Amino acid sequence: MATSLEREHPVKAFAWAAKDPSGHFAPFNFSRRATGEHDVQFKVLYCGICHSDLHMAKNEWGFTIYPLIPGHEMVGVVTETGSKVEKFKIGDKVGVGCLVRSCHECEECINHQESYCPKQVYSINGRDYDGSVTYGGFSDIMVANEHFVIRWPEKLALDRGAPLLCAGITTYSPLRRFGLDKPGVNVGVVGFGGIGHLTVKFAKAFGSKVTVISTSATKKREAIEDFGANEFLVSHDQEQMQAAAGTLDGIIDTVSGNHSLLPLINLLKPHGKLVLVGIPTKLEVPVFPLLQGGKAIVGTASGGVKEIHDMLEFAAKNNILADVEVISMDYVNTAMERLEKSDVKYRFVIDVGNSFKVGCCN
Repeated sequence: MATSLEREHPVKAFAWAAKDPSGHFAPFNFSRRATGEHDVQFKVLYCGICHSDLHMAKNEWGFTIYPLIPGHEMVGVVTETGSKVEKFKIGDKVGVGCLVRSCHECEECINHQESYCPKQVYSINGRDYDGSVTYGGFSDIMVANEHFVIRWPEKLALDRGAPLLCAGITTYSPLRRFGLDKPGVNVGVVGFGGIGHLTVKFAKAFGSKVTVISTSATKKREAIEDFGANEFLVSHDQEQMQAAAGTLDGIIDTVSGNHSLLPLINLLKPHGKLVLVGIPTKLEVPVFPLLQGGKAIVGTASGGVKEIHDMLEFAAKNNILADVEVISMDYVNTAMERLEKSDVKYRFVIDVGNSFKVGCCN
């Protein structure tokens, strides 16, 4: 018997979903809305796995709507367009990131900052304006309003480029916003994982001097020799951290686990900014170092649609792609276990198109 989610909309769809806080994924039939006059439907070919997908699958933030179909780094090929769609045609390569809706009327939307719209709708685990739950790219097809569909640059590979739609824009946006995109600027990168390795790539492309800050000394060779970082600090080595005090103009902190901010604040020059893009559950803020140095701790969301377009064009021009491990959909549970242990270099990407095509997962 068909479930209510299979009958909710007219277009049959297939995915892998988590149905409870165990976070275990299994095949799942559901439905997508019909392609509206301003909508684009596309076949999902690749989808990155973000650390937030793991948090959401296990309801670690307390607001997961089950069944959960994650995936907000999805790319594919257009299969249908609405009657009033002007930007896309069948066969175009496209992507969708973190957002699928905003009001288009508030100050943030007018300024092309849809990720700060108070009426934004996320592409996964959100409530669309009609009340329906949004489902992401761990699925065979996607339907989205054309405003939030991103044209894919021809020079960018789909598989290695998919993580740019979240991990890429999450670091590109604050680098630009806080003036850390200029030659000679000293940028710190905390954490050397999915977002961290892309932060190094973008910062180096901007001409910045990059210092990677990590708990793992074993990552030093990779960070410097493979990714071009200028310096590497082991965060628990007090001698190294003290020697680098007051040397950084800004820091992009990508760590999702709870950690101490004081050692990072001490690395900043006066008036420097510590930018949080990871999502720890709890952080203690030491106030005196901020006051004494005129320093700031700020957080940023992903980025607006225009900024995503700009980021992808910059990535294509500078050959910036994520380092990925491509997997099939039926490996997703193992991938989540490995992601929890930080056992990936540096982003898992699901080969959605081939997984469903060969029938390994349905």
